[in-house]
Amino acid sequence: MALRLRELAKSTRPFVTRGSRVVRCEGCLLPENTCICAARPTPVAKSAFVFLMAKGECYKPTNTGRLIADVAEENYAFSWSRTEPEASLLALLQNPVYAPIIIFPHDNTPAERQIHEVPEDESKIPLFIMLDGTWREAGRMFRKSAYLQTFPVLGIQPEVASDYALREAAHAHQLCTAEVGVEVLKLAGEDVAAEQLRSYFEHFRHQYLMGKPHSKARHPE
Repeated sequence: MALRLRELAKSTRPFVTRGSRVVRCEGCLLPENTCICAARPTPVAKSAFVFLMAKGECYKPTNTGRLIADVAEENYAFSWSRTEPEASLLALLQNPVYAPIIIFPHDNTPAERQIHEVPEDESKIPLFIMLDGTWREAGRMFRKSAYLQTFPVLGIQPEVASDYALREAAHAHQLCTAEVGVEVLKLAGEDVAAEQLRSYFEHFRHQYLMGKPHSKARHPE
């Protein structure tokens, strides 16, 4: 949300998309009558997250990365740039306090960079790098960001199909950002935070669908 405010301050014209006429809560971006701000949890996750966001992603009410930010107090967000990453992002990735780990499928990832669990190192805080955008945009970020090429890649293998339903995924197995966050927290041994995020996401999803006039949540079959 802080990134959204920074981008709005720099923008010379409003971001207009479908649903832009809806009166939304500035705290959660849902319609005011389905606001979830009162349900915002107290952060319990000890892991850190950094979101690299595709152009326009921070404006979208359907983006669920901000739900992870409400569960993990230590979170950062930057607009992605292939050639001009922000100095503060590069400093964060090089900070010895953290152990950066890219979250991305292992397809087409060199075997030497693949990891299947979060390394145990009490001297460092896991810093999970979330490539936040469409799958095509995330793939471009993964391939084109020279400053990410030295970090290990943790692949998520979902046991069940996504229950998101707010955007159309390219493949049935693909999860939204919050659902990926749940699986990442599980792998990090943070089961309490994972359950907190799962429950919060379900509430968000329900409220979002309630705010859509033709959704099945409002008119169950």
